[in-house]
Amino acid sequence: MSRYNLNNSYKAIVIGGSAGSFQGIIKILSQLSADFPLPIIMALHRLKHVRHGFVEALSIKSNIKISEPEDKESIRKGMAYLAPANYHLSVELGNYFSLSTEEMVNNSRPAIDITLGSAAYLYRTKLVGILLSGANRDGALGMKQIKDKGGITIIQDPAECMIDTMPKAAQSITTIDHTLGIDSIVAFLKELQQHYK
Repeated sequence: MSRYNLNNSYKAIVIGGSAGSFQGIIKILSQLSADFPLPIIMALHRLKHVRHGFVEALSIKSNIKISEPEDKESIRKGMAYLAPANYHLSVELGNYFSLSTEEMVNNSRPAIDITLGSAAYLYRTKLVGILLSGANRDGALGMKQIKDKGGITIIQDPAECMIDTMPKAAQSITTIDHTLGIDSIVAFLKELQQHYK
């Protein structure tokens, strides 16, 4: 019996993370199979002047193809997308990405709140939002928006985080559905995949 009450109606996974999240992202991507059925959209704080190396570092371990999307690129199943350095990444009605260099939000560009909030607006009850370790409040509002639209909200267990500010900030403003360690987040996503077989 599943503790998560999952089905095959979900359309996307969105993941936010900052300081201390890289190893968690690596573990998630390395343990999911290449045929994972949903797009995984990642907004991770990163050095804005370092354009190369991050996707490559993730790709070495990932079974899922990873790309930094172009502006107006369509969102496809079975892909993992990483917000490019120094760009906000939004998902738009019509199921495509948009990039912008508007002002930083929460001192961040890409801002996790922008990616999560836009995904919440598009996918509503068909979105899974995951927020990992991080050192500021970016992502908390986005998680609230996912919850308010009926999506599933998951935070990395603060006790496991290198820096617990980000998941605790989300806890402080909305009801989080599941507080899980990285291994349990992987198990959740694998269980979700079983509904698409």
